[in-house]
Amino acid sequence: MAEEAGAAAAPVNFEEDEEVTPGYMAPAKKTVEEINNLDADDEALVRYKQALLGSAAAGMTGDALEVKFLKMTFLSEGRDPIDLDLSGDCSKLKDQSITIKEGCEYKLRFQFTVGNQIVSGLRFQQNVSRKGVPVSKVNQMLGSFGPREEAHEITTPDDEAPKGMIARGKYHAVCKFVDDDKTVHKSWEWTFKIEKEW
Repeated sequence: MAEEAGAAAAPVNFEEDEEVTPGYMAPAKKTVEEINNLDADDEALVRYKQALLGSAAAGMTGDALEVKFLKMTFLSEGRDPIDLDLSGDCSKLKDQSITIKEGCEYKLRFQFTVGNQIVSGLRFQQNVSRKGVPVSKVNQMLGSFGPREEAHEITTPDDEAPKGMIARGKYHAVCKFVDDDKTVHKSWEWTFKIEKEW
């Protein structure tokens, strides 16, 4: 199927994509130090907080939250993982299409670090379009993550690539990570091609 040259991507309004879980209210903002000092007399809760925050909580400075994304990995049976570097300038990702076999099941895995504070209610949002026409959206809650030295790693649930002759072609994805405070920690664009074979 021939692609239209220079087809512009449709503008993306993520506000329309905000999914609100009924009854969910974002927790009040607290520093790691405040969380550690809460319920200090409850041994079970103290052990739970130590397990959640690990050794990183002991030396936290209370500085501003830092969330740094390292990479996104496309995972599918039948091929090697494809890594997209999110650690630097992501503007080149939209010009480097990856090929995805039609109808394959896949997952996305993200690696990121959190420093100084807890990131609460981190979400992955992605709008996919083809020839400027929106075709799918994802608004996936990833969870809350505490600061630690080693990278956090989270994998999305299984998804299935489009299939059939009409589905083959080039797609444009606009992505971002946002937390409960509506802070955008990373945004980027990437492209992929749906083909009959890898």
